[in-house]
Amino acid sequence: MKIIARNEAANIAAGLKAAGQKVVFTNGCFDILHAGHVRYLAAAKNLGDRLIVGLNSDQSVKSFKGADRPINTQDDRAEVLSAMAAVDYVVIFEDRTAEGLVAEIQPDIYVKGGDYRLEELPEAKIVASYGGRTVLVPEVPGRSSSNIIGKIKETASLGSQS
Repeated sequence: MKIIARNEAANIAAGLKAAGQKVVFTNGCFDILHAGHVRYLAAAKNLGDRLIVGLNSDQSVKSFKGADRPINTQDDRAEVLSAMAAVDYVVIFEDRTAEGLVAEIQPDIYVKGGDYRLEELPEAKIVASYGGRTVLVPEVPGRSSSNIIGKIKETASLGSQS
């Protein structure tokens, strides 16, 4: 299975790099997968040979999205991500940011969505420190888990009014 333990991630990345493969890393919640996620992950994979996705744990997501998130458990989110053609490995992490994981894996390329700025990504500083590069992939307008959740809530409230 493509879901790996955190303590395996650095060794797997090192092995891939030793074999001459370019390792790409990205991270996020990936709570309710949608077309924006699919396009984003495909774009990330196209930047290298292997894509490792750091997945925020349930506790991590709750710490910055609130008590009602994530909608799907970390195990379900990891399973769905690992089934995607663009994704080679999924590793769940507990931290709020992926700084520690990026330092351990040292990907050739670190990818985040275009809704971020390089100067606000602590991971980008780590990547630059060992000579890697950070790439921002443009986001797909209107596509987000939060928008989907909002639409579901709106639909549910309209249904309860009739």
